[in-house]
Amino acid sequence: MRTIKRVGIIVNPKISTVPVVIQELENWFRERNIEFELDNETASIVNRQGIPKSEIPKCCDLIVAMGGDGTLLSVARILKTHLVPILAVNLGSLGFLTEITLEEMFPTLELVIAGKATLQQRMMIDVSVIRAGKCINSYQGLNDVVINKGVLARIIDINVKIDNNFVATYKADGIIVGTPTGSTAYTLSAGGSILYPTLDAMVVTPIASHTLTFRSLVVPDSSVVELSLKPTQESIFMTVDGQIGLNLQGKDRVSVKKSSNYVELIQSPEKSFFDILRQKLKWGER
Repeated sequence: MRTIKRVGIIVNPKISTVPVVIQELENWFRERNIEFELDNETASIVNRQGIPKSEIPKCCDLIVAMGGDGTLLSVARILKTHLVPILAVNLGSLGFLTEITLEEMFPTLELVIAGKATLQQRMMIDVSVIRAGKCINSYQGLNDVVINKGVLARIIDINVKIDNNFVATYKADGIIVGTPTGSTAYTLSAGGSILYPTLDAMVVTPIASHTLTFRSLVVPDSSVVELSLKPTQESIFMTVDGQIGLNLQGKDRVSVKKSSNYVELIQSPEKSFFDILRQKLKWGER
């Protein structure tokens, strides 16, 4: 790892313990002569001067993201081409991605400062929405892209192509294209496969398929997955990482492929991926 000279701190402001945790973190960095920056929203909680969230990756050697998985997902998308390691600290509940507990935060930071922390690279996806032959919006995600029906919409028909090969027309409430990281998110609840986080693959999973034989499909990360709607489809919405997105129109196409950018997450020194699965999913318990 690079030498840590300046750290960005981004937290979920809705958690009541945040001010105390920020103060402890600031004191810890001051004692070690490490500079730190707070994004504007975080700074407002403790009456400090902050900087725009999007500027954090440009000036910091490490980002401490505290909250739940949603906090980490929002941080991952602002990195763009800046490869800054993220220490994701779980202040929420489930937290598959924010695997570092509050108790583990400072011991793990000691490892980071000493250059002994373990980093894990996670792939991201590039999502493009094509309308009338033109790309009207593009997004980047760490977890997944989801196309689903609106509240009043019926089952929707989604044509799926992989590397320009027609797969099938999925009749379902929607469809998910997820990364290995996202396989423990919406994909998991829809009955999709759990992928090891560093696997070179994507997973395509229908949501409440009308045809019971449709199953989750794992494809190489070199694949381009194209999802298209019928001209008459209405009230269809696309979301990326469950946080950003737009309303789709009939004949829209959504292209999903592996991004050239990726995220580096600092791993817990105490837990493996399988430890986390057992803990979060209660495997082996009665």
